[in-house]
Amino acid sequence: MPETISIETDARGVATLTLNRPEKHNALSAAMLAELTQAAADLGADDAVRVVVLTGVGKSFCAGGDLDWMRAQMQADAAARAREAGKLAYMLQALNTMPKPLIGALQGNAFGGGVGMASVCDMAIGVDHLKMGLTETRLGIIPATIGPYVLARMGEGRARRVFMSARLFDAAEAVDLGLLARAVPADDLDAAVEAEVVPYLSCAPGAVAAAKALARDLGPRIDEGTIAMTIEALKSRWETQEAAEGIGAFFEKRRAVWMPD
Repeated sequence: MPETISIETDARGVATLTLNRPEKHNALSAAMLAELTQAAADLGADDAVRVVVLTGVGKSFCAGGDLDWMRAQMQADAAARAREAGKLAYMLQALNTMPKPLIGALQGNAFGGGVGMASVCDMAIGVDHLKMGLTETRLGIIPATIGPYVLARMGEGRARRVFMSARLFDAAEAVDLGLLARAVPADDLDAAVEAEVVPYLSCAPGAVAAAKALARDLGPRIDEGTIAMTIEALKSRWETQEAAEGIGAFFEKRRAVWMPD
């Protein structure tokens, strides 16, 4: 049984995939990466599943990469760093290529890898009080493995508004950036997601899968070469003094050396 996620499928074939580490703001640990990758494969292969809804438990949808997991990469060798970066990259690709519609229901904040998770959804709806941000550069690292999906969702021009600055933005700006289709009050989130689910139940499942695959083929290509490049980019940043300083400062509850007083 999964320890960091849960999956429930109703009689209609609507599966709810829930990130379930609320005490850690649903941060992406090694265990969660593995469980999400397996869940994408299982749900994609299950003929009874028509639609998948991705959501979280607690105050946050997903706070990004688990910092204990990232700190462990500071002590690892290059091969281990590459393997761990690959786990994140291939989890995102598994969700992105899953042959079922994936609807994001962001019940709370999304930072770093959480923005990547929203970006692999075919569409996402968020609560109107949430905050989002690509916060990696504040830690001395970069949004590498999530980058292809963020750029595909936002487009380069809009992405560059927030991709490097670690600036937080609200739900209204997330809609403007293309990350969210819309933002709704928390009490309206379930109904808004249901309105997106229902039309799929009248569609031929094979046609939906083929149309999704075609959309991916016509959009920015995210192939093995792209994924390998992002894995190398993340691995390389984990090896820098800036990453050691940024992640160390976070755990030591102090400002990194590049931050103003």
